[in-house]
Amino acid sequence: MKKFDLKGSIVAIVTPFKDNGEIDVDAFDQLIDWHLESGTNGLVVCGTTGETPALTGDEDAFLIERAVKKVAGRIPVIAGTGSNSTQECIKYTRKAEAIGVDAVLVVGPYYNKPTEKGMYMHFATVAEAVDVPIILYNVPGRTGSSISVDNAIKLANAFENIVGIKEASGDLSLFTELIARRPDNFLVYSGDDFLAASANVLGADGCISVIANVVPQQFAQLMNASLTGNVAELNTVFYKYRRLMDLMFIESNPIPVKTALAEMGKVNEVFRAPMCSMEENTKTALIEELKKLNII
Repeated sequence: MKKFDLKGSIVAIVTPFKDNGEIDVDAFDQLIDWHLESGTNGLVVCGTTGETPALTGDEDAFLIERAVKKVAGRIPVIAGTGSNSTQECIKYTRKAEAIGVDAVLVVGPYYNKPTEKGMYMHFATVAEAVDVPIILYNVPGRTGSSISVDNAIKLANAFENIVGIKEASGDLSLFTELIARRPDNFLVYSGDDFLAASANVLGADGCISVIANVVPQQFAQLMNASLTGNVAELNTVFYKYRRLMDLMFIESNPIPVKTALAEMGKVNEVFRAPMCSMEENTKTALIEELKKLNII
């Protein structure tokens, strides 16, 4: 198994589309170049922010391979390979492993609502089937069920290739319990931009971020300040971008973040159904904040 010890700002990169709905490869490449120049520490491709539920399996594989080749080892590349079918999850994870990703991000099975036993069996079965490092992904607001702290710690202790968790429940107390109980070298990432700096001060390892798509250099600065205990810098950066963090979730992710990138000229304002363009009032609020911050 590859050694995996990534900390800091990890962008959950968007998937740009052309006006005809096809993947915009040039825009995707340019986004990756921008992150490499801006100090982003890691890249998640084919996550929620990448509109993966609306991508085909071939498109997933194409984006993962494109990212691995484009990054060329300069920062870690993590592929989202989760599914509500354990066997499908294994298939996606093996494909990403063969492409050469540094780790995979595996969301808790959605819709099925497995029991505690079923949740453990899902991740245990996947971990036994592959060697690639696995990051658990707890996002109950999307999946309808939770990866409990007990299960996360039990899995971390049982499987060497389960190396971390993205905790996106929005509950800071869960971060503290995970950090207090985790085994050595088990990474705890925030899946919530707003809580990430606070979680890092308490001992977390960084954030798999949405807002890093829009302000990659500044979010990397925030993560570094919070990881090194520079509270003055942390407060300066956090309060400057606090409102923008909120606006990234004023509608379902990734609608606001892609809209912001479109306003910045980075991508087209094109979504895969059932994602759609923003309502005028929320879009106006987002644009006003982008202008206030001199982003556009």
